[in-house]
Amino acid sequence: MTDGCNGRGCHKLARDASEAVTCVDTGGNKLDTYDWLQDISESYQQTDIVEVRFKNTRKGFFRNVNDLKLRRGDVVAVEASPGHDIGIVSLTGNLVLFQLKRNNIPLEGTDFRKVYRKAKPADVDKWKESMAFEFATMIRSRKMASGLKLDMKIGDVEYQGDGTKAIFYYIADDRVDFRELIKVLAEQLKVRIEMKQIGARQEAGRIGGIGSCGRELCCSTWMTNFVSVTTNAARYQEVSLNPQKLAGQCGKLKCCLNYELASYLDAQADFPDTDIPLETEQGLVFHQKTDVFKRLMWYSAKRDMPSEIVCLSVDKVLEVIEINRRGEKVKKLESVENSGIAPIIEYQYQNAVDEKILTRIEDKPSSKPFKKRRHKPRRS
Repeated sequence: MTDGCNGRGCHKLARDASEAVTCVDTGGNKLDTYDWLQDISESYQQTDIVEVRFKNTRKGFFRNVNDLKLRRGDVVAVEASPGHDIGIVSLTGNLVLFQLKRNNIPLEGTDFRKVYRKAKPADVDKWKESMAFEFATMIRSRKMASGLKLDMKIGDVEYQGDGTKAIFYYIADDRVDFRELIKVLAEQLKVRIEMKQIGARQEAGRIGGIGSCGRELCCSTWMTNFVSVTTNAARYQEVSLNPQKLAGQCGKLKCCLNYELASYLDAQADFPDTDIPLETEQGLVFHQKTDVFKRLMWYSAKRDMPSEIVCLSVDKVLEVIEINRRGEKVKKLESVENSGIAPIIEYQYQNAVDEKILTRIEDKPSSKPFKKRRHKPRRS
């Protein structure tokens, strides 16, 4: 990757000595797929289907009908409707078959479009000219949509490689009648218009940013599809239902709420229902909170105001519930700390860095008193 490459959606090109045009972007793209079969000989790559990526999250599968020696990163001209498009090869070989299976695309019976050729310098120049118009076209289309009073936001524009088609990505809460907008755009731009609606998550992934964890947004780095996130994911993980903390930059629930959800669900498989109060001779006690992985549950005599909280193990809670089902009540609930079963282990952490090194300047007394420096009079 050369200087100036942004590492994501890079279209930076270089020409080698043979005048062949290749993309120097070799990784870091959001749509990249790690080729863990790249060390295997090409004789074992028994497929002519290649994966080609374009701008944003657009990716397609094409058939290499001309038996071109394609490798990852090559810029190719592929079949489009109408004309041809320019894309970058993102995957070749047998891994493409796994990608087809993952996307539920049958190999037999699917009419794959063709890879025409490796991109020539003329193709690349035309491609770069088309990309140069994208930002200005986006601003222009926004003004048109505002003039037509359409409740939509055009977030990006992608020109086809040959400049005969433009894809407009927009966000809208409700259904939008943009037929008049398409008519105006087609008349002024003299290209074929395609409108593609995207969601708030896709828009956040396209723009990018830094999340509350301090890292770059997952949707703008490695995520290629979005799974529904509900507030139940936060409840299972005992996370406070604070909308400001649970929402990401897209305004929706954070995708990372699903990352550890399976572990929490597996750990809570035998946990009792927290809505069931425990019956004692002193009265009912109600659930307050749970430590899932320590298998501890806290109960209090008052539902809304925790007081005299008792810490019980999950096995003890299940035992008390079974006793209550038989119509009996327990005399008194003892906390785990006092019962001697499953004691809570408190881990002691130490700083590996010597604290004396950090405070050596402040603690070390000055050996010499400070003397005010006297300036000698200048000789005339």
